[in-house]
Amino acid sequence: MTLARVKLNLARLTLWPRSLAARTAVVLLLGLAVVQAAGLTIHAFDRMELLRLAQAREVSSQVMSIYRNMVNVDADQRAAALADMRRLPGVEVMLSDSPAISDLEPTPPAERQLLRVNMNLVPMRGPMRPREIQMFGGPFWHRLIVSLRLPEGGWLNVTLQMEPPRLWFSPDFLTAFLLITAAAALLTLWAVTRLTAPVRTLARAAEALGRDVNAPPLPEDGPLEVATAAAAFNTMAARIRRFVQDRTELLTAIGHDLRTPITRLKLRAEFMEDDEQRRKMLLDLDELEAMVSATLAFGRDATSAEPVAALDLAELLRTILDEAADAWPEAAEKLRYVGASHLTVQARPLSLKRALANLVSNAVNYGDGALVRLTSPGQGAAHGAAPGASPGTSQAGVTIEVEDDGPGIPPQELDRAFEPFRRGEPSRNRETGGVGLGLPIARNIFRAHGGDVTLANRPSGGLRATVTLPV
Repeated sequence: MTLARVKLNLARLTLWPRSLAARTAVVLLLGLAVVQAAGLTIHAFDRMELLRLAQAREVSSQVMSIYRNMVNVDADQRAAALADMRRLPGVEVMLSDSPAISDLEPTPPAERQLLRVNMNLVPMRGPMRPREIQMFGGPFWHRLIVSLRLPEGGWLNVTLQMEPPRLWFSPDFLTAFLLITAAAALLTLWAVTRLTAPVRTLARAAEALGRDVNAPPLPEDGPLEVATAAAAFNTMAARIRRFVQDRTELLTAIGHDLRTPITRLKLRAEFMEDDEQRRKMLLDLDELEAMVSATLAFGRDATSAEPVAALDLAELLRTILDEAADAWPEAAEKLRYVGASHLTVQARPLSLKRALANLVSNAVNYGDGALVRLTSPGQGAAHGAAPGASPGTSQAGVTIEVEDDGPGIPPQELDRAFEPFRRGEPSRNRETGGVGLGLPIARNIFRAHGGDVTLANRPSGGLRATVTLPV
């Protein structure tokens, strides 16, 4: 692909709107503009033609009236009649032995024919009609010179000031046109917004389903096509919900059934005579039991129906840090909280506490400490001014950052860290860590609340987990 084609495609992407409502509105408004322009052009040309006919009739009547007045008076009275006619506004009348000579172009044939036809319509006796007529100029020259040969000889030269027909003669025409166009544009935008509202509703429902499979179904009402699409979406959501539920129940059932043989193996291991082998087996069984417990916790969180309640997020974070200090006394001095003293949000208290505790425990296990920063809506500047904060990360909701001073995670592994049962030992400490379900559980909980969590390496070293929650 050439550079010019790439630039053209970028320009198209920049100018052409991305949303369906905006594209439909642009197409309709452009069509309205084309139709309006075509209609106005037809109207303007028709109006100009009518004005041209009216002007030709008026000029012809005026010229023939002057000519008739001159031929109906005696020769000795024509000088006085000529003086009276010269007082007419915008008209010059002269008598001469020859037709007028002008620097103007001869009147175009169409205009000349139109004037002659209208002159013939003026009632006058046959012998009195002009024997010969010459014309120069016209409306577009702003002046018309008509030379008429008198019956007894000589010429009557009449010069008239003329204005070319104007397209927009009425001063209120433009105002009326703009008002009509604005009303049509507003009606178009309103109609497009109403018609594309179901598409936006479907997009929001799909996004909500991606965060929480238990999201409420779409209302199956409205036009036939919208109701059909909503019904199909609800059917798809029910199948996804059933699929996730079946897999979660299967995973939970397997984990639950494994507890009994693990307990039996622990009892039997106690009767082993080799102390070293007994110790290793018990360690393996403890690790297997931890994996089963984490699996059961993962299943409980996936099927939890905990009600939403108001809670103080700042107080919850301080409580989590206090509990972490009790669990890891050696890291108590490195557990810090920065942010608002109180911030109330609507959430599921137990599940949210579990998700945030997982992030703090990861920070302590892998980074020997945790800095928790809470940023309320509209405090992007304060967030940027906080020590160690990432610049320009203001959010349209609540932001929680959990930072540690550990070795971090390779960039290519950041997204894969949220995969179930994926441990971070290759990039972190092999002696610590769980079974690889802490981060997946936390992300599921945050997404069920309408938020999300992301991981990023800090420029100064360590890892930053950024949680966003809606207000």
